[in-house]
Amino acid sequence: MRPAPPPSALRLLEARGVTATAARVQVLGMLLAAPTALTHAALMRTAAEAGRPLDKVTLYRVLDWLVAQGLAHDVTDSDRARRFRAIQTQAGHAEHAHFECDACGRLFCLPDAAATPSTPPGFESRRIDVTVHGRCADCARHPA
Repeated sequence: MRPAPPPSALRLLEARGVTATAARVQVLGMLLAAPTALTHAALMRTAAEAGRPLDKVTLYRVLDWLVAQGLAHDVTDSDRARRFRAIQTQAGHAEHAHFECDACGRLFCLPDAAATPSTPPGFESRRIDVTVHGRCADCARHPA
């Protein structure tokens, strides 16, 4: 039995009942196709290479909108660059840790929230950012 294909950008937007503009569909589609979280610059390059360049401000606005709608999440890497990743389910986005490769700079979502800290009584947690640093599987296979 084959696994179900990932949801399309258009279907995810329609399922939320939001307006599916061309830019929203394009950006969400790029995030869904990416194996790791992408920076604004990487998304600009990907769009240009596909022959569908995006205006810089439009891309920032779409990314912020996708995050606000719960269709993407963002994390700031060690270079203080925001990286974005699609959220493929309507169930939402659970807090989780990330892995940043010190060799290639890619950022991966870690599937389990084992490294998620708890807060003392009376504290209200709004966001948790945990990033594990090291070498990804690809870089570990090819030592420098």
